[in-house]
Amino acid sequence: MTTMRNNVQLIGRPGIEPEIKSFDNNRKLARFTLATNDYYYNQKGERVEETQWHNIIAWGKTADIVEKIVKKGKEVAIGGKLTSRNWEDKDGNKRQTVEVVVNQLIAIS
Repeated sequence: MTTMRNNVQLIGRPGIEPEIKSFDNNRKLARFTLATNDYYYNQKGERVEETQWHNIIAWGKTADIVEKIVKKGKEVAIGGKLTSRNWEDKDGNKRQTVEVVVNQLIAIS
């Protein structure tokens, strides 16, 4: 039995419409941000909401599904793995991006 050690599951709402790119080899990339919310009660008993933003990408057939069902503000559940990549911006500054590569997707609302 294979155990997946790098596994992320999130439920949230896309903050933007997915950006879809098609490449010469008929491969697709879908990219969007996903907002997840967490709640807790502070010392005064007030409910506090915290929002985290996640960079989401999908390739191939999963990108096709994203293109069809993911809409800004429509709640989705995703499963995938965390990846990070390093790059240089236009000014030559080194940057790092953390993304979730989707391999499962369910539209909730």
